[in-house]
Amino acid sequence: MKLHYIAVLFVAFLIMPLTIFPQVVVTVPEVATQNDSITILFDATEGDQGLMGFNGTVYAHTGVITNRSTSSSDWKNVVGQWGNNNTQPALTRIGTDLYELVIGFPRQFYSLTDPTEEIQQLAFVFRSPDGGTTGRDVGGGDIFAQLFVPGLSVIIETPTVSTAFGDLRRSPVFGGLNDTIPIRIRAVTLGTEVDSLSLWIDGDFAASAKGDSLAFDFETANYPEGFTTLYTSGVDTAGIIDSTSFLILVQPEPTGLAPPPGVVPGINYHSSTSATLALFAPEKEFVYLIGDFEDWLVDTRYNMNRHITANDSILWWLTLEGLTPGEEYAFQYLVDGLIRIGDPYTEKVLDPWNDEFIPEITYLNLKPYPEGKTGEPVSILQTEKPEFTWQYSDDFQRPAKEDLVIYELLVRDFIARHDFETMIDTLDYLERLGINAIELMPFNEFEGNSSWGYNPSFYFAPDKYYGTEDALKRFIDECHRRGIAVIMDIVLQHSYGQAPLVRLYWNEDLNRPAANSPWFNEVSPNPVFSFGYDFNHESVHTEAFTDRVNLFWLQEYRIDGYRFDFTKGFTNRPGDGSGHDATRIAILQRMADVIWEHDSTTYVILEHFAQNSEERVLAEYRHGMMLWGNSNFNYNEATMGYHDGGKSDFSWGYYKTRGWNQPGLVTYMESHDEERLMFKNLQFGNSSGNYNVKELTTALDRIKLAAAFFLTIPGPKMIWQFGELGYDISINDPCRVCEKPILWQYWTAEEDRQQLYQMYRTLINLRQENEVFRSTDTDVDLWLNHSSGRKRIKLSHSSMNASIIGNFGVVNQDISANFQHTGWWYDYFSGDSIDVTDINQNVNLNPGAFLIFTDMRLEPPDSGIVVGIKDRRAGNIPGQFALHQNYPNPFNPETIIPFDVAGNEQVKLAVFNVLGQQVRVLVNESLSAGTYRARWDGRNDAGETVSSGIFFVRMTAGEFVHHRRMILLR
Repeated sequence: MKLHYIAVLFVAFLIMPLTIFPQVVVTVPEVATQNDSITILFDATEGDQGLMGFNGTVYAHTGVITNRSTSSSDWKNVVGQWGNNNTQPALTRIGTDLYELVIGFPRQFYSLTDPTEEIQQLAFVFRSPDGGTTGRDVGGGDIFAQLFVPGLSVIIETPTVSTAFGDLRRSPVFGGLNDTIPIRIRAVTLGTEVDSLSLWIDGDFAASAKGDSLAFDFETANYPEGFTTLYTSGVDTAGIIDSTSFLILVQPEPTGLAPPPGVVPGINYHSSTSATLALFAPEKEFVYLIGDFEDWLVDTRYNMNRHITANDSILWWLTLEGLTPGEEYAFQYLVDGLIRIGDPYTEKVLDPWNDEFIPEITYLNLKPYPEGKTGEPVSILQTEKPEFTWQYSDDFQRPAKEDLVIYELLVRDFIARHDFETMIDTLDYLERLGINAIELMPFNEFEGNSSWGYNPSFYFAPDKYYGTEDALKRFIDECHRRGIAVIMDIVLQHSYGQAPLVRLYWNEDLNRPAANSPWFNEVSPNPVFSFGYDFNHESVHTEAFTDRVNLFWLQEYRIDGYRFDFTKGFTNRPGDGSGHDATRIAILQRMADVIWEHDSTTYVILEHFAQNSEERVLAEYRHGMMLWGNSNFNYNEATMGYHDGGKSDFSWGYYKTRGWNQPGLVTYMESHDEERLMFKNLQFGNSSGNYNVKELTTALDRIKLAAAFFLTIPGPKMIWQFGELGYDISINDPCRVCEKPILWQYWTAEEDRQQLYQMYRTLINLRQENEVFRSTDTDVDLWLNHSSGRKRIKLSHSSMNASIIGNFGVVNQDISANFQHTGWWYDYFSGDSIDVTDINQNVNLNPGAFLIFTDMRLEPPDSGIVVGIKDRRAGNIPGQFALHQNYPNPFNPETIIPFDVAGNEQVKLAVFNVLGQQVRVLVNESLSAGTYRARWDGRNDAGETVSSGIFFVRMTAGEFVHHRRMILLR
């Protein structure tokens, strides 16, 4: 039986144990003292390889272990603060994955001033600029560089040794019943010479050698099963003695035994005091269960049973008895004495690197990580976990897929507290907007804290950075109370290196999944779009795992559906994934079948972007999958005012344009992956004369225009967070996945952006209340590719006809509404009626203006909702300047003030009280010819509410001056 060996080195005459990992860091000089000038060499291909291939700047989080440290985690004199690149030293890249850090004299570098405090080790964790990617020791531990003292130090060269976990029984050397374990011991001296080395086994003398090295082959057949203690000592010519000890565990053959009925991989609860833990791990030789229940010591009582049903199907299992009901137990599997992993099916993870940065307000009473006793994330089991009481979710009726208006958001960048508890308090905002589904970017456990979530590690555990399990359930339940579905964005195309399924079968030499991995391809067949480590979706083991994942969140958390990330990668077919792939179709259909067998109304949304022929098959399969429809480029070209060559034609965002019979296209103008419309408007917008898309108010008006041509086209829609407020921070500022400013002041303090929100709200309401804008029976006629930027949508339905016209150009233009019939039509926003005698009659539109006509009168939006200070209205160019009477009048709390501008002019509209004092400036800007409406909400320029009374509004435009009287009644 071939086994891996690891050992613990203990220096008996030092307070701190000696740890040597020359493969991760090397000191120059090799045998260095605290009085030498030292350089550290870091090889990123060793240790946990977390920074291997990283191209950015690498920083050192570093401190020292001294004679006053109480453990290997008790660093002293840490330099700077984690994540602060101004205080933590940067390394110098001297080769591929090779870095240098010049320490110099360590007592000065680490600011040790007390001469009685002695440095024994230099401690390191290397990190990326944001701290999200780290380079650590094997198993995720800290990296140590040993410093020596004059005299003698005894070192175990083989097997590789570590004191990261303290007690010798936490990481013994494992040997099979008939193995030979080579033991090689060396002595290092400073100022003297080595005389001899000796070795004792269980107290009996075993070997000795003159000089500085000793070799001994430990034959396991000569020793009983269980632990054996090895002790070695050395002496130099000055009579100084040093010694170390470690343990060898002679490993018995695992017990072959079938598990109790019904046991599946993961945590199987039987009663309030017992649970069976099971790990699916073919081709492994032995597995130990370690955890709180035995202080993380390796104990032969926790040597897991082995159940073999086939060569590629082996289940390791063990039943724990005597558990305390309701108590959380942390545990891991120690596989072949080398790999420490949490349970892949655990519903809660403790993270040694990130949990300490989760504030208590986000996760109260979080169980601490067993620091210094193990490495890598650990899993949690808990019998009699308090059961969550669902109040609304069991009876929730999901909106039909064609009615969906989805709001995609990243919790991290949506609210400052980044937790589900605060998200509950924010639902009023989203409910008022009118959306009926929220799509959450991945929230199952991912690497690091601050992340987009597309680097998953544990698939059944909510990431604690967003709060507790119950907080997530309360959020989902509250969404359902408000009629809002919850869609989970999930990554089943790939995992990253922290994931237990990846680490369980890993090729260290090639730094990729091993060839015998049940779940992963060695390399992605699609190198053009390769992320992390690629699931092999043709494997029955991957099928079983993904089905467990998909059913878990539906059953345990009552989510309403999934958005599956990068489903184009669910294939082993070579290439870039763009060709029609029948195997991939079959994989996705099988996956959907399992989901729909549980609940046929579950949403299955794919980020696919393959050939239209393939997407149509998926959209029309059984209950119909939905697929992302990226219209970002075309809508943004339209909002910026560029139309040559059909660049602004967004008709591909309508499912029937693609020849689909099912409304499975989730169209969006923005998503987490796309540049923000407003950013490009402000940076690159077109202009003509005084009309400039780069001007903020004009840019926001262009988003209103786009929204009118987005939300009125039938089929499911998606809005990216804060798009309804004109969010204008670039996706790449400061980097694509970096944290973005959370600009709620757009909503609370900026009226123009509030008006955009109200426009979205109005259009969503219009859509949800009228079948013509969402029904699959609507006949849709799109005229969207004219080089002038004139665009029209005609909708015909048994309930009503509608015509939407808009001017996406930057100059005033005539456009025909191309009405379906003559007779009475109605302007939705104003409620005005129009007697159409010529279906092709033209309407003059200012740049950025639009109109929605219906042949059934609808209740106009509430005053002020869509017509704001700078909303350019449609209609013929006025022949003269005019200030019209406000309405309503008297009013409370707000009123609309219409006015006409006959030509380009500086226009000022201001409110005065009866004493002639200016109360509020409503408009003061250069306007082009057109009809406008301003809103006054009864506040002064300071934002204070004014009292009831008579007020006057005065309009000045060149030589034109006119007044109107208004009455405010509180």
